[in-house]
Amino acid sequence: MNSEIKKGTEHPLSMVINEAVKIFIDLGFEVATGPELEDVWHNFDALNIPKDHPARDMQDTFFIKDKKESVLRTHTTTVTVRSIEQAGKEERLPCAFISIGKVFRNEATDITHEMQFYQIDGIMVGNIDDDISLADLKGVLMRFYKKMLGENTDIEFRPSFFSFTEPSIEVYVKFNGKWLEMMGAGMIHPNVLRNCGLDPAKVQGFAFGGGLDRIAMIKWGIPDVRLFYQGDLRLNQF
Repeated sequence: MNSEIKKGTEHPLSMVINEAVKIFIDLGFEVATGPELEDVWHNFDALNIPKDHPARDMQDTFFIKDKKESVLRTHTTTVTVRSIEQAGKEERLPCAFISIGKVFRNEATDITHEMQFYQIDGIMVGNIDDDISLADLKGVLMRFYKKMLGENTDIEFRPSFFSFTEPSIEVYVKFNGKWLEMMGAGMIHPNVLRNCGLDPAKVQGFAFGGGLDRIAMIKWGIPDVRLFYQGDLRLNQF
């Protein structure tokens, strides 16, 4: 009888989560957590996503039967928004939070999309005199991706539009010779600050959010995001 005990190995997503948390803690961010079953206010309204926005349609969001005002969160931005809302009440600005957790979207799956995946979100808010700018946002994200993927990683910032940031940008990283969208980001929209009980005439900040699974795909050359959730132990080889 073989008495050797085989040790388990860490899942690649867990490895990426732990590494990301360390990078942002070193940058002065606090780690925030929040519920996966979220209320509609924090998932949509607080983020300046109006009731007629396509993201609120049934094909994108998992609504909960018999719980009209509850959804499975579609992003971990809900956590970071809750965090600055609380920080404002406690009058502890400037502040910076990072949140990592599972999110859910009712969409078709392919090699880069899943119905459930891990998202990383961050937010930094300070008084106007703290002069938190788009340049600070780009500096933070450049530091993160180069620490995570290597100093020679090709990164691009492209103008975009998101309802909760203004101006908005998208972050792309080159993967297998092609540019892959990693996250959206930008300066926090004044309406979002107001919804969190903050005065946009007195405070400003930036926010960012995107899939963590894609970082693991690039980091280890994993061709299909769906492999993370199929229970194949061969994936735990890193």
